[in-house]
Order: sequence, then structure tokens, then C-alpha cells
Amino acid sequence: MTIKTADVIIVGGGVHGAATAYELAKAGVKTVLFEKEYLSSGGSGRSAAGLRQHFGTEVNLRMAKYNLSVFPTLEEELDTGMKLEFTQWGYMWVAYSDSCMEQLNKNVTLQKSLDIPSVMMTPAEIHERWPYLNLDGILGAAFCGDDGHINPQTLTLAYGHAARRLGAEIKTYTPVAKLLAENGRIKGVLTESGEEWHAPKVLLTAGPWSTPLAATVGVELPVYPERHNILITEPVEVFDCPMVLCLDDGAYFKQCPNGTFMFGRDDPGEPHTVEAGNSAKFLEGVTKSVLKRIPALRGVRVVRQWSGPYDNTPDHNAIIDWTPVEGLLVNCGWSGHGLQFGPSGGRVCKEMLMGETPFVDLHRFRLARFAENDLFFEPAFI
Repeated sequence: MTIKTADVIIVGGGVHGAATAYELAKAGVKTVLFEKEYLSSGGSGRSAAGLRQHFGTEVNLRMAKYNLSVFPTLEEELDTGMKLEFTQWGYMWVAYSDSCMEQLNKNVTLQKSLDIPSVMMTPAEIHERWPYLNLDGILGAAFCGDDGHINPQTLTLAYGHAARRLGAEIKTYTPVAKLLAENGRIKGVLTESGEEWHAPKVLLTAGPWSTPLAATVGVELPVYPERHNILITEPVEVFDCPMVLCLDDGAYFKQCPNGTFMFGRDDPGEPHTVEAGNSAKFLEGVTKSVLKRIPALRGVRVVRQWSGPYDNTPDHNAIIDWTPVEGLLVNCGWSGHGLQFGPSGGRVCKEMLMGETPFVDLHRFRLARFAENDLFFEPAFI
């Protein structure tokens, strides 16, 4: 059997894997990426694709700020002909309780200290700008007009195609059966077809599928899947509705550039599985929840519904760290907000894989925090 080699192997063709492949290829690193289906086929392509700088921890904010500095010119930079549909119609977190208002105020204060243009809004200010929203029970909201939307499929595909153009090898429909290690350090991967690849460094960024793959070399990841549903309506007149997140029941909605609306809602009853599936319970619950917030959509038809897996951790924050197996880097556990971190995730992984100092301090994302009982809670997650 012929063993093939690379400088870096990436396992996982979501946005973080594709973005890292692009950054490495741009730096001249011989890179091969393995994806079990097609690029964006997992959580990335099924994302609601909201872009926000509303977080309550400094490291997430610094990375989110970097993301929003990249997105405006990314379509031109990647130069693939794919439309990323980047829009900046804003992202609004709506509070229905005093405790939520208090937390939003804390978050916005921190955001402003980092020169992120977030503001707190009163119900009257919300009504003046978006009169079609029903404000019953709303105490106020946090809003950032620089935030918005992007197409999750074309974002991931464009990163992958640009990486390939720069010399990276992108192997789709090539599932990895297991990682390979020897004497405590990574050796490479074995595909399900029996193909063996060796590299001194491997990046595992396969969302919830990272956990069983890491276990093949004895690394335990506290990352588990949780199914989330989304639905899309038929297109209506474009009126620049921002992403609106309701902090009473976790419902969210936004208008996409083609006029369709996207609905979602947090549902703790969803199964912990990577298997896609749809539920009538979600369809009924989310439509009732969203329509009472934006009655103008009553009568608009639902076109389709789908689901995808979050890759959750116990503290709902990512793991970006070297593992006890030397040369094995993991980037997973984003708990539902990972798509928008593609640019910063790709950059920090490239920096780590090339022996450079990451542009942000990643200490809080370390794997050991779980064993140390030093969890890193993000107050702004959905």
C-alpha cells in the first residue's frame, strides 16, 4: 500500500476546516482536507448563519470583531464567483425580564469597551425603526447594526474552492475511519476505503463527529450532538428585518436577502443525535412563537424545514487546543455559534499549526478546563 503524505491533514469539511485549509494553502503549506460527504454537509451548511458581535466574554468578542472585519471583503478575496449574500441588517437580542436586561447591559458595556458599536434600545426606539414588530412584554433590547447574515453553504464552499485553487487537496466523500498515532504523537489518518495518509500535524474539526474520531487515539472530548431545527418561508417583500432573538423562549427570526424568512427556536427536548430529522412539534411551536412577534407574516407559507447538529460542550464554548497526543489539534464544540467564527477559527488554527502565536489568547478554550472544573461560560449563547 502506498502511503501518501502532507504537512497538515484536516478532518472535517465545515467552515472551520475549509477556512483553515485556505489559510494554510495561502501560506504555502501542503494541506489535505478529508470530508465524509460534501463541504458544508454537516452543521455548517445547516446553520441559521446569523453574524453577531453580541457576546459577553472578551475572547469571543475579539474573535467576533475580527470575523466582522473580514466578511465585507471576503467574497472578493476568495474570488470564486460564489455569492456569499453578506448583509448587515443588524442583530437584536430582545429582553422580557429584568435579569435579561441586566445581562444585556453588561454585555453591551463590554462590547463598547472593545469599540464594537452595540447599543441598548428602548421599546419606543425599537418601534420607531421596526414598526411591524409586536413589542408586548418587551423591556428593551441590545442591537448592533454591523451584524447580519451570510449564506452558510457558499461561505464554506468558497473557502474550500479557494483553498483548492491555492494548492490544497480537498477530498470530499472520503470519510476518515480513524486517526493514527504512534508513541504518543499523531501519525495521520486511515480512510474508510483503506487509504493511509501521514502528516506530522492533524487538525480535527468535525463538529460532533470529532468525539468518536478523537477516541480512536485515546483522546476524550466532552462534545456531544444536539439536533436543532430551522424553517424557511416563501419570499416576501424585502424590508431588511434584522436577526431578532427573543430571550423568553429562544425563538429567532430574520429575513434573508432573497426575501424569505428563517425561523428557529431553542428546544431542549430535541434528541442528542447527529441524525437529521424534522418534527411537527417544532413546526407548530416556532410558527406560533414567531408570528406573535411579527404578525405581518401571518399567512406566509412555509417552504421547507430541516435540522442539523450543534456540537455542544458542557459550558457551551469551543475547544481550540492541542491534545495530549502530540501534533493533534482540535477545533470543535462551538455549541451553535460556530459558523460565524469561520474567519477567526481558520486564522488561529493556521497560526497554531505553523507554530505562530495566535492573534487572541486562547487559554479559555483549552481542553483541560473540563478536567480542572474551570468551565468558561458564555452569557450570550443560543
